Amino acid sequence: MLTDRQRAILKIVVEEYVHSSQPVGSKALVERTRLPVSPSTVRSELAELEQHGLLTHPHTSAGRVPTERGYRFYVDELLDRLEPRPPEPPLELSQPRREVEDALRETTDMLSRVTRLLALASAPPIEGATVRHVEVLLLQPQVVMVVVITSTGGVNKGTYGLGAPIDPGLVRWAGEYLSEELEGERLGTRTLRRRFDDPSLSERERDFLATLRPAFTATAREEQRLFVGGAAGLLDELRAEEAGSYRGLLEILEQRAAVLDLLAWTLDPGRLLVRVGDELDVPELRELSLVGASYGLTHQSLGSVSLLGPLRMDYDKAIRSVRGAALELSRFVEGLYGE
Repeated sequence: MLTDRQRAILKIVVEEYVHSSQPVGSKALVERTRLPVSPSTVRSELAELEQHGLLTHPHTSAGRVPTERGYRFYVDELLDRLEPRPPEPPLELSQPRREVEDALRETTDMLSRVTRLLALASAPPIEGATVRHVEVLLLQPQVVMVVVITSTGGVNKGTYGLGAPIDPGLVRWAGEYLSEELEGERLGTRTLRRRFDDPSLSERERDFLATLRPAFTATAREEQRLFVGGAAGLLDELRAEEAGSYRGLLEILEQRAAVLDLLAWTLDPGRLLVRVGDELDVPELRELSLVGASYGLTHQSLGSVSLLGPLRMDYDKAIRSVRGAALELSRFVEGLYGE
């Protein structure tokens, strides 16, 4: 257990080190922060914090720097003091007819620009999307193609051959029926499935729809997509000792599945997640930290938005930025997918 003064000193050391990237000494700490104590008292408290494993000092300096455990303690203090509602982010996603992909690109660009960190966002699984448009086309006398366009911008095509010539009138009817009945319906829902088994349809119509149905189930199995912002400027403010960690990050970004697995940690609805260093459990990222949150509907997470950066990151800004972005994305997808 730390005293209130020790907590305050640890907070100042972390924030000073994040700002300056230089070890923080007792004299400078008192001068910069106007603590109502002497440098000798601060030195004693710094030594105590070092014994707790929260601070350390480079061999060539009397100043202290946070340890991974010190960052974790600092982050926990921030999370305990979170305001009930996150601040509004500097972006507006509610323009009409905006695609999910555009919203995620704008979000990651904004986050990386504001924080100078790498921004990651996972798109909603296609099951969360709605059908925007359906086309049924007769390619050959015995071959028909179905085109399904979703609200996320995804396009799936399915081509199906039958053993006999297909009635062009049946093809036209199927296109009109599926457009009228499925547009606006969410993929993978019971309501959508019922449209294919409507008892008011004739057996001939239901059989033909059954042939076309795989185009919709295949669309629902489409892979989740990943959006990255800030990769181009990732090395602009890089310190020499952080180069290895960022190299590992750039390598792992090429492994899309591994990154999506990493972001899956943040998919607990309504929960903000911060992982520091070894908590990421990814060897290539052991000297980095992640701040992430899910976005989606009230009772369903559809994706996540996260920031990745060095242990020496501005956690307060990262947490506020991610929370605000997740809130704005949730508003956006509620308007798009909400029932």
